[in-house]
Amino acid sequence: MVDRAGTVPRADRPENIRNVVLVGPAGAGKTSLVEALLLAAGEIGRPGRVEEGTTVSDHDEVEIRQKRSVNLTLSPIMVGDVKVNLLDTPGYADFIGAMRAGLRGADAALFVVSALDGVDGRTRVLWEECAAVGMPRAVAVTKVDHPRADYDQVVAECQEAFGGGVHPAYVPAVEGSGDARHLVGVWGLVSERYHDYSGGEVADRPVPDWLRETAGPLRETLVEEVITESEDEDLMERYMEGGELDPDRLIADLKEAVAAGGFHPVLALSPTKGVGVRELLRELPLSCPNPTRRPFPEVARPDGRPVEGLSCDPDGPLVAEVLSTTTDPYVGRMSLVRVFSGTLRPDSEVHLHGHGVPSGMTGTEEHDRTGADERLGALSVPLGRENRPVGEAVAGDLCLVAKLPAARTGDTLSDRDRPLRVSPWRFPQPLYPVSIRAASSADEDKLSHSVARLVAEDPSLRVEVNTETHQMVMWTLGEAHLDAALDHLEHKYGVRVETGEVRVPLRETFAARAQGLGRNVKQSGGHGEYGICKIKVEPLASGAGLEFVDEIVGGVVPRQFVPSVEKGVRAQMAEGVDSGYPLVDIRVTLYDGKAHSVDSSDMAFQKAGRLALRDAAEAGRLATLEPVDEVSVEVDEAYLGTVMSDLSARRGRVVGTETAPGGRAVVRAEVPELEITRYAVELRSLSHGTGVFTRSYLRHEPLPPQVAAKIPRQGNGG
Repeated sequence: MVDRAGTVPRADRPENIRNVVLVGPAGAGKTSLVEALLLAAGEIGRPGRVEEGTTVSDHDEVEIRQKRSVNLTLSPIMVGDVKVNLLDTPGYADFIGAMRAGLRGADAALFVVSALDGVDGRTRVLWEECAAVGMPRAVAVTKVDHPRADYDQVVAECQEAFGGGVHPAYVPAVEGSGDARHLVGVWGLVSERYHDYSGGEVADRPVPDWLRETAGPLRETLVEEVITESEDEDLMERYMEGGELDPDRLIADLKEAVAAGGFHPVLALSPTKGVGVRELLRELPLSCPNPTRRPFPEVARPDGRPVEGLSCDPDGPLVAEVLSTTTDPYVGRMSLVRVFSGTLRPDSEVHLHGHGVPSGMTGTEEHDRTGADERLGALSVPLGRENRPVGEAVAGDLCLVAKLPAARTGDTLSDRDRPLRVSPWRFPQPLYPVSIRAASSADEDKLSHSVARLVAEDPSLRVEVNTETHQMVMWTLGEAHLDAALDHLEHKYGVRVETGEVRVPLRETFAARAQGLGRNVKQSGGHGEYGICKIKVEPLASGAGLEFVDEIVGGVVPRQFVPSVEKGVRAQMAEGVDSGYPLVDIRVTLYDGKAHSVDSSDMAFQKAGRLALRDAAEAGRLATLEPVDEVSVEVDEAYLGTVMSDLSARRGRVVGTETAPGGRAVVRAEVPELEITRYAVELRSLSHGTGVFTRSYLRHEPLPPQVAAKIPRQGNGG
């Protein structure tokens, strides 16, 4: 272990930078692996533990309380003269927004898989996401020291799930069996080096005969794959002739194959015992590409014209992107930034370009954020809660930037005199709603402001006030995401909230024609009220709204009071006439009435219009309407039948299916909103984490009577 106490990891050129994101399911050991790498690189003196809340990555208070990763965190280390930026991502599907931000900031992905649990469905989906953008990938199998670990089985699972190019580059050496089973070392199949950990400290020794006998075939397969990927014809010829192969040449070809994304080595590790960590530390600078080798993201001018010819050049125009934002109680807003081109320096002025991210409280786009100049605060390199100042961040590097109060995740930083914007990555759509309300009047005063700050930090969170149900609704990615958001509200912003079920915005309409009389006559002395009207009501198609027809003949209702009747009808429609839900999609025809020369007024006929509509509702037949969403579900084909059966059980109508790349299928259906309020959580369970869906309002339809009978009324309007 190299002692780097007091030093700050830094690089002055892109060639000396590696950006690696750790992805994988919760519990696989990503955070523990980062801890082990920090220890091996000399960044920390002793490793922390997730269970104790002492790790470098999980330093946020909500992560310590909940004992799970919630945020994207950066942990830089130095390996020789190469700076390796380790991006630790949460494993829970609810925090996929942070994971995608990590993919955006990285140039290679390390998939962390537990030797106990293997590969889950969501990890397969993430692998395909990385493959789609050509990101180099490797696999780290952790917990190989556990008595129940089965390295060979997990490697086979990875090969089946991830496809071609996945081969073990290191194999664990295990002695004994059952509870007496213990890990004694790892063998590098290409380098032919055996790293013996049996004595506590690692030592390079000859490969044990028993290990060569059992794992030798794996080496033969690996060498063949490396040579197949290689463009070195001499190496291929020598192999075909059965000659000795130079390990250094094999390693060089392996490095190129990994960087090109065609080969994915599997490594064996025990982060808690440090086994295999030193080997991984050595592989990161060798096998991961530097930022100059990765494709440059799409960049455009503010008017949308694309910009070509940009590269990862510290002397080029500034192009940087905010990967995440957090609020520090002492420093204020902190932005994690990836520099793609140019060099960031403290106190310099930059142009900040947003993407119209929803404001959260209204759902409208904030177009005023699409152009502003900001002065950068201090730049720093994090080590857990400690932020260590740096003088600059060159192209390809990542850093924290202080005092960017207007910055949000996904925003672009560019030169003030040459504003640019990076095409944003795909943010996950929050589809799990819950209603929230302040727990006390003191909380009420702070709720709106605190929610707005929370949404500014997390673009996968949305909060809106539903104008029909008057509920404040928080939209999240799932229960874990919701728990983290509520924890932040209470402990970071000091706001306690109560949660409840989301009320679906039901409506009502006339199911058949009806007539109504509105008689508003009050003449008990003094200035009275006099307004009488007769109306006919008939249903219209969904979405038609109100059609008001004037058929008054002979002035029985004076012309100036006809609009008053319509006002009264509209007001009563908004309040509802039976269940308290808004009344929609009707034609109201005013055909008769009476007026008084003194006592008739605008208000008298407004009241008469209200009474007439309520009278028609009592005499006629009403139907309750429910909103129906257009739903698109993408899932592994293995779960297609299960998903379709479930949608049918939710009163959904499947309107079509189609195939998608990677053995996936897409189901399109129309499903009542009442049936899918928890679908974000339930689909994940049905599809073993492989399913994703979108939903959008389609129309309102009559609610079946047996379902309507179970729904409480909101009270009669009047």
